[in-house]
Amino acid sequence: MTLWCYDKVKDMARPKDEDLGDDFSYILRMADTDMDGLKPLATALTSVKGVGARTAVQICKNTGFDPYALAGFLDIEQQEQLRLAIESYAETVPLWMLNRQRDLETGNEIHLTGQQVRFSLQDDINRLRTMKCYRGVRHASGNKVRGQRGRSNGRGGLTLGVSRKKA
Repeated sequence: MTLWCYDKVKDMARPKDEDLGDDFSYILRMADTDMDGLKPLATALTSVKGVGARTAVQICKNTGFDPYALAGFLDIEQQEQLRLAIESYAETVPLWMLNRQRDLETGNEIHLTGQQVRFSLQDDINRLRTMKCYRGVRHASGNKVRGQRGRSNGRGGLTLGVSRKKA
């Protein structure tokens, strides 16, 4: 199984507008996201939230589409087939490829895309805040959550430099 190779995309030149034809779609709408039709299909699918490079290649394999073909060449029926493949992704892949295994609310194995990813993330953070666990407190205060250094790296706000102690 070969994964998505970005070297092929770099070598591809942008086609001219005359070569694309009249039925070419410059923008495709999938899962509440606008996809660029001038990009290869696997790369264009990664603009959907919850779909990464590996997921995009797997969706292309499930539908039988070429991941290196431009996304704008898909006709209406193929776009609908791709939309259905994104929605039914959880049933066609192994459990380890899903982004929401053993969901806390339902207990099911699901794959979230689009706005569902953002809503579930906010729900999880709010749940941690209400429990007042360490991660929830760190999220609420706007600090680093996973043990990174907070003294010298990743500062936000008006801090510009290091202030030294006076001797």
